Amino acid sequence: MRTLLALLAPALLLAACAHPWNTANIAPGSTREQVLASAGQPFAVLPLPNGGQRMQYTLQPMGQQAFMVDLDASGRVVRSRQVLTETEFARIEPGRWTVADVQREFGPPARVDGVSSFRGSILTYRWRDLGNADMFYWVYVDPQGVVQRAHPGMEFRNDRDARE
Repeated sequence: MRTLLALLAPALLLAACAHPWNTANIAPGSTREQVLASAGQPFAVLPLPNGGQRMQYTLQPMGQQAFMVDLDASGRVVRSRQVLTETEFARIEPGRWTVADVQREFGPPARVDGVSSFRGSILTYRWRDLGNADMFYWVYVDPQGVVQRAHPGMEFRNDRDARE
């Protein structure tokens, strides 16, 4: 048993070091390699209009954070931020944004649903507001892939401990 623990300890320590939370401390000007060493492999890497790239680190579907690290064309960090916030969601423009815009800016949703009263998909993001309340943010996308509306709502959990 000791031998097994001795073998696993370094691997666990290394795994604990690389985490999406580490993107919050990435300084502008850092290299892509420094981001990877600190935060690990991103969920996705997307091209940006300026020739740079966006590295997406998400804790969805159950987490409430998604971090975007934007790199310039030379591979240096321009900015790093947590995007599942009220301020960031307010940027969504119904009628103009597409599902691709939403997923580029916020990463993949926690889930995709549908309801009979709307023809299209509903992207659901989990997030936490400034008052520390568990929230959903719903983005309604029509069959053509265009956002029609978007709004927050409370995430109520059917959890006995939460009621006591």
